[in-house]
Amino acid sequence: MDRDEELLRGRVYGQDHDDPRPGPRPGRVYAELVGGPLDGLLLDVTERTPEQRAAGAALETELGRYGAGGRSLYDPRPGDPGRLDWSGDTP
Repeated sequence: MDRDEELLRGRVYGQDHDDPRPGPRPGRVYAELVGGPLDGLLLDVTERTPEQRAAGAALETELGRYGAGGRSLYDPRPGDPGRLDWSGDTP
């Protein structure tokens, strides 16, 4: 695992890497990202509607196949709303 990946472990997607409180916050709902370049990060899904959660997520990341400007795609895991599984990358 390279240093960039190590820094992302245990963090919430989208939070600044030098945030003094990089972990989950009370009163928020999170889904774990499983597989792919964002594996192990948590995605805050508190504000998402059930329809948005069912649609999955296309998340910006420089760590994916397409580098800067690319997105990693995560789909909801059937029967487990607390996990989103990586399904690939897109430019």
